[in-house]
Amino acid sequence: MAELNKDIDVKEPITIIGGGIGGLTLARVLYVNGIPAKVYEADPSPEARTQGGQLDIHEYNGQVALEKANLMDEFHAIIHEGADAARILDSQGELLLDVPADDSNGRPEVLRGDLRQILLDSLPEETIEWNKKVDHIEEIEKGQYKVVFRDDSSVTTSKLIGADGAWSKVRKLSTDVTPDYVGTTFIETYLYDVDKQHPKTAEAVGKGAMYALAPNKGFVAHREANDIIHTYIEMNCDLEWINSMDFSNKQEVINTVLPEFEGWAPEITALLTDSDSDIVARKINALPDKHRWEDKSGVTLIGDAAHLMAPSGEGANLAMLDAAELAEGIANNYDNFDEVIKEYESRMFPRSEEEQQESHEILDICLGQDTPDRFVKLFKGEL
Repeated sequence: MAELNKDIDVKEPITIIGGGIGGLTLARVLYVNGIPAKVYEADPSPEARTQGGQLDIHEYNGQVALEKANLMDEFHAIIHEGADAARILDSQGELLLDVPADDSNGRPEVLRGDLRQILLDSLPEETIEWNKKVDHIEEIEKGQYKVVFRDDSSVTTSKLIGADGAWSKVRKLSTDVTPDYVGTTFIETYLYDVDKQHPKTAEAVGKGAMYALAPNKGFVAHREANDIIHTYIEMNCDLEWINSMDFSNKQEVINTVLPEFEGWAPEITALLTDSDSDIVARKINALPDKHRWEDKSGVTLIGDAAHLMAPSGEGANLAMLDAAELAEGIANNYDNFDEVIKEYESRMFPRSEEEQQESHEILDICLGQDTPDRFVKLFKGEL
């Protein structure tokens, strides 16, 4: 682990709100470059909740950030080999396309929790304060902020970075814009011990990802380590319909959603009906396209706090690249924090705008009227 450079005269640590992938990458790259940081995370502990499913980490953004964090060896150790293979099925379970794993590791799959853990392990323990849920943030004078937590503690800083996700409290300092529902919900399920308990479904999913898509709906499942299949049932639907279901009542959800897949192959619908876990609704929200904010002295945003968009495979990767670029800018020009922010935002805004536009296209390819044909063409490189 890199040691803090004692030659750098740093009077104030960088204050980071949010200890997810983006916030931890920021703290790690700052640490490697000799800049102290303090991360405030709302979760009570690292084990407080599950960290979601698999992420494909791309060589042009996420892996670039991990290189800057000096964590490539640790990253390679957590790769789920072969998990980037893909099978595309029709609603009857017939195979439309079989895509083998990419041995070049251009987009290898890792569990989000494993990635977060290598970042946590790379930081001094005192870097992160847990159970620090932000209540509100006050601008006490230009460029000076008081972050007030729910436990009535507070911290004052002139160097504040929001890595606090979709419903960012830091964002409120710069803009009143909030995310809106995009019209799509992912319904999340898990199957366990799948080769023994769910063999037909396990065979349908294969060793990587399985996509069974139709206009406005479909199943996207991933084989994860330890014989687990993690599924998102993706549906274009009204909020009222989703909100009408009691997701604490698994059978009610199954009885309501299953008719939408009448006639589908049972080895596919078993991803819903045989769920071994609670069933959870993940309503997809996004910030407006081309969302930007006016310069704000001493504060900026990274990741979903800055550019929340519909899932496209880029969210975590963008957050990591945001973090790494911002951290290196701070290390190179610590005393001119506002200049660093402007330079960072000048690159981040157009990059995220391009990805936001692509996220709409990806969602349409997955759930639009031309799926699964257009989705197959995407994997064949014909789009």
